Amino acid sequence: MRAFLLIAVSLLLGCQSAAKVMAPSNARNWAPEQAVLPYAEISGDEVKVHNVRHCQYFGGTDLAPGVDTVAGAELGTEEDATGEEFVVNHDDRTYRLSDLRGVDFFMVPFEGMPSLAHTMLSFEFANDDGPPEHLTVSVETRKEVGESYAAWKGSARQYELMYVVADERDVIRVRTHFRNENVYLYRTKATPEQAQRLFVDVMGRANELAVHPEFYNTVTNNCTTNLVRHINRIHPKRIKYDYHVLLPGYSDELAYKEGLIEKEGSFAETKAKAYINAKAWSMADGRDFSEAIRR
Repeated sequence: MRAFLLIAVSLLLGCQSAAKVMAPSNARNWAPEQAVLPYAEISGDEVKVHNVRHCQYFGGTDLAPGVDTVAGAELGTEEDATGEEFVVNHDDRTYRLSDLRGVDFFMVPFEGMPSLAHTMLSFEFANDDGPPEHLTVSVETRKEVGESYAAWKGSARQYELMYVVADERDVIRVRTHFRNENVYLYRTKATPEQAQRLFVDVMGRANELAVHPEFYNTVTNNCTTNLVRHINRIHPKRIKYDYHVLLPGYSDELAYKEGLIEKEGSFAETKAKAYINAKAWSMADGRDFSEAIRR
C-alpha cells in the first residue's frame, strides 16, 4: 500500500520529484543558508558546536533605518526563493554544559493561519565576561535553491528535515524584519539540569540528521513534534499529543496550561507580554540584541 502511494505521488509530482521521494538525501543543491549542517562534539562538560549560523539579512524597505548589516561582509550576497538577501556565515562555538542556565520557547504564527506556527528553542549560557549567550535551534524544512515551502509538499516527501543551530539575531531578525512575522518569546520553567539534558538530546538529534537524513512531514515530523519528542525523552509523557501539537499555533497555550512557561497573569496577558517585534526592531543591530528582546 505504501509503495502504491509513493508511485501515485510521484506521478503527480513529475519525474524530477519522483526520484526525490524515494529516499532522503543530504546531497542536493541546497539553498545557501541551509547548505551546511550543524553537528556537535560533547566531551564531558565541554560542547563544541560546529557550523553555528549567523546570517546577515538586508535589503529593500524592510531594512530598519540606520542598520548597516553588510559592512565587512566577505562572502558576497545571496537571495532565496522569498526574495530575502543575506550574507551567509558559520562558525564553531564552544560551551560548557555547566554554564547552561535555562531555555526559552519561541512561537511564530503563520500569517493568515494562526492555528499553525513555527516553534524554536533558545538555550541560555552564562558568560563570565558579560551578558548570557543564547544559542537557538530551529527545526525546519531543508530547501533546495529556488524552492519554497508549501504545506502539501511537506506531506509528500518533498523536503528533508534540518536542525538549524544559529545565533539568535539571525533566526529572529529574518522573521521580524524581513518576513514581517509576529514572534513570541516565552521563558520556560526548565531547571539548569533539565536544560542541559534537553540540549544534549537536541544536539544528538542534529548529529543523527547530519549522517542519516530524514524527510520532513507536515504532520508527524515537523518543528513542534520534534521539540515535543525531545521534552518527552527527558521527562516521559510530559506533553500529551493533542490538537495543540497538531496545530502548533496553540502550542504556547498548551505550554501555559501545562506549567511549562513562566506565567505573567492570564494566558492572554502572558502572550501579550511575550510579543517581541517592537523590541527586536529597537535593537536590530545592537550588541545586546538578546538582552533587549527579553526586557
